[in-house]
Amino acid sequence: MLNIDELKFDEKGLIPAIVVDAITKQVLTLAYMNRESLSISMEKELTCFWSRSRQELWLKGETSGNYQHIVSITADCDNDALVVMVEPDGPACHTGEVSCFHNPVFQSQNRQEFSYEGLYSLLEGRKKDLPEGSYTTYLFQKGLDKILKKVGEECTEVIIAAKAEDRAETIYEIADLAYHVMVLMTQQGITLEEIHRELASRHIIDHKIKQEKMTK
Repeated sequence: MLNIDELKFDEKGLIPAIVVDAITKQVLTLAYMNRESLSISMEKELTCFWSRSRQELWLKGETSGNYQHIVSITADCDNDALVVMVEPDGPACHTGEVSCFHNPVFQSQNRQEFSYEGLYSLLEGRKKDLPEGSYTTYLFQKGLDKILKKVGEECTEVIIAAKAEDRAETIYEIADLAYHVMVLMTQQGITLEEIHRELASRHIIDHKIKQEKMTK
C-alpha cells in the first residue's frame, strides 16, 4: 500500500481523482483531492474532495444525501492521479444524471461499445415496447415457462460443448446462456446490481474461509 506522502500533488496541492462505480464500472466524475480531503476520505470511507471554485472541503453527499462509499483507491504509475472505486447512494452529477459524463461527443460507426448494463437496458426496452420481429419480444410474449425452457436448453448446450472440449462452441453456448439468463432476470425484475452484490457477499465469505484454513 502506498503512503500519502508517496503521492505527487500538483503545485496547488491537488491530485485528480477519477470516481468510478464499483458495480457498473461507469466513470461517475472527475474531482480533486488535497492531502486533507484524501485523509478524510480514507478515514470515513466516503469521498471528500477539495472544491476549487469554493476553495473548501466538500464531502460528497453531505447536502444531497448522495454519498459515495469508497471500495478502493488506486494511484496511477506516476502516483499523480487516483481512481476511486465507490458504491454510490445516488447520482454523481448535480444535474441528477448518474454520471457527470453524459454528453456524447463522438461515436464510432464501426465499433460498438458493449456492456452488460447496456444489454440489460435493451432487454428492459424490449419488454416494455415489445417491438415486432424481435426474438426477445417473442420470449417475453411467450412468458416465464418459455424463458425457463430456453435457459434449460442452453444449459444443456453448454454442457455438451464443454464435454466435447470444443472451446469455440462452448464460448458461443455460454454467450447464449448468459443472454437467456438476462432475459429471465428482466422478466422477474432482478437487476445486475442484485447479482453483483450476491456474488460480492460470497467472495467475502470465501475469502474468510481461505484465511481460516491458512491459519490452521
